[in-house]
Amino acid sequence: MVGKPVAHSLSPVLHTAAYEALGLTGWTYSRLEASESELPALVASLDESWAGLSVTMPGKRAALALASSATARAVAVGAANTLVRAGSGWTADCTDVDGVVGALRAVGFTSGDRGVVLGAGGTACAALAGLAELGLSSATVVVRDPARAADAVRCGSAVGLSVSVTPWASAPFAALASDADVLVNTTPPEAISSCVPALARAGCVLDVIYHPWPTPLAAAAGGRLATGLDMLLHQAFGQVEQFTGRPAPRAAMRSALRAATGGILPLPLAATDG
Repeated sequence: MVGKPVAHSLSPVLHTAAYEALGLTGWTYSRLEASESELPALVASLDESWAGLSVTMPGKRAALALASSATARAVAVGAANTLVRAGSGWTADCTDVDGVVGALRAVGFTSGDRGVVLGAGGTACAALAGLAELGLSSATVVVRDPARAADAVRCGSAVGLSVSVTPWASAPFAALASDADVLVNTTPPEAISSCVPALARAGCVLDVIYHPWPTPLAAAAGGRLATGLDMLLHQAFGQVEQFTGRPAPRAAMRSALRAATGGILPLPLAATDG
């Protein structure tokens, strides 16, 4: 796990549980602190004993740039949270997309047409790619500064999703939420405090914020609710499978994450509980 800061990360809990369940006794998963500018030198210094890296903020764009190859979805999102050893280089992927898809499927969301995404940063781009994978055809991105939504629009175009941008100050939140098949919030709780009742009208909500829990939006949501912990869990499945070449031990990873977070959430899995 590479990022700055990384002390708070729960990824070691997930990966350590996975390697133990898979009987990979010689495998370890460590926290490495590096900024975006420090990441290339750090990666270059790693020997061939490193099977892969999980990359968190602020290094996801740098991870994509330094890779020798990349998946289409990582290119579309414009960032990589996963680097996998590929000969003398690295392959970049974005399993954050798996996190979005898996979290929503786990709470019963199967399909729809329209989505709403609050925010336009890296997580929002992964959310748009996930919504496209789930079969949605359009999404409205609500952002305070529409000029900062260029990456989200580009990502939507790359994954075949029609993206419109709505300024936060004039957004009709109640209408957007009521018309949406799914709403994804990537912004802090204080950013949406004044419009939580309106946003809670959405039939399915993914609130990527999970600390402290419950968030005001999670407490108000009346329909299906997927969480950032669900997203964290499901993105880790793909990383484990790419690092090890084996199916992720999903139940063991879920149990470890739930224990590490004091059981605050049930953490449902999708139909295949491998």
